[in-house]
Amino acid sequence: MDQMRTIRDLEIGGKRVLVRVDFNVPMDEAGNITDDLRIVTVLPTIDYALEQGARVLLCSHMGRPKGKRVERFSLAPVAAYLSRHYDREVPLAPDCVGPETEAMVKAMQDGDILLLENLRFHAEEQENDPEFARQLAGLADVYINNAFAVSHRAHASVVGVPKYVALKGAGFLLEKELDYFHRSVDNPVRPLVAIVGGAKVSSKLGALSNMLAKVDAMLIGGAMANTFLKSQGHDVGASKVEDDLLDEAAALLRQADQEGVKVYLPVDVIAAESFSADAASKRVTIRDIPAGWMALDIGPASVICFEEVLADARTIIWNGPMGAFEMDAFAQGTRGVARAVASAHALSITGGGDSNAAVKKFGEAGNISYMSTGGGAFLMLMEGKELPGVVALED
Repeated sequence: MDQMRTIRDLEIGGKRVLVRVDFNVPMDEAGNITDDLRIVTVLPTIDYALEQGARVLLCSHMGRPKGKRVERFSLAPVAAYLSRHYDREVPLAPDCVGPETEAMVKAMQDGDILLLENLRFHAEEQENDPEFARQLAGLADVYINNAFAVSHRAHASVVGVPKYVALKGAGFLLEKELDYFHRSVDNPVRPLVAIVGGAKVSSKLGALSNMLAKVDAMLIGGAMANTFLKSQGHDVGASKVEDDLLDEAAALLRQADQEGVKVYLPVDVIAAESFSADAASKRVTIRDIPAGWMALDIGPASVICFEEVLADARTIIWNGPMGAFEMDAFAQGTRGVARAVASAHALSITGGGDSNAAVKKFGEAGNISYMSTGGGAFLMLMEGKELPGVVALED
């Protein structure tokens, strides 16, 4: 990490500073931003660049327009948000590259902000096309990556542009994300407890395996727990299971045993007849899941067990909910864990959209040490891998 410079280390006054941000914010049908966390967390970097007299160019993706211009994925609502925030017009360029955008950049004065239109309106962004990266880089004198949430992706704006810009560094958000990760995983106050939930084992297998060498205990919930339970011989009815990963799940539990890491699986669940908010549901032990029913949340005894482990933790990392918490009938497990994490005397970090959404839904956001903006990037770090977007800043 010592080779990576931050925006503080660079002379940016009077220069065109291209900041890669993540403004991929959720919106309602009317085009209103419903959660501004991803904008709020990058404002300190923008403010700093403005104070230094830089000409600030912001670039981001929004949604998955698949390389075509799709109006509902325009960044216009973000430009409107920034204009209100700064009490002056923050213009939106008609595109992120091309002659019109170049003319707007050329006309900028020190202290101006310009938001470029959605990078993913060009297929070349996700293809990491060198010519597209060169065009983007041509707009800037300085490149700043402040988008932790996309730093695990080898896209043009993340790893291509830094090749063509001599002055480059991390924004405050990227720096903060990496700092919190290193404090929680590489150099934690112990005991370190990892809570891993969500739907799929497959997407988290590498992270789970790598984390076993680092954590003191691991709590597994969500649909992914079903695969582990089935690997131990439990009949989980019609619950979501990754049958092709039963051997890996069993091997992971054996690895934990060998490394002396206690892994806690649910002992009871809230099972339902079908995946719907008004389905018949009941609490059962993991031995008594009715045939044809599915486990959609961890049960109250599991919550108590998890609470006891978390009460002793001094560092907690959490990725993935304990059940289908969007539906009230299956929200109590995630709610109980959120409260236990929030009340623990620990450095607590949540990673990923679902975990953050759950913490907010249950009113505990203010009691979490840090809510990471990137699920995929967080998982890649948990796997012990380097982020391509960070490596690109380090030459």
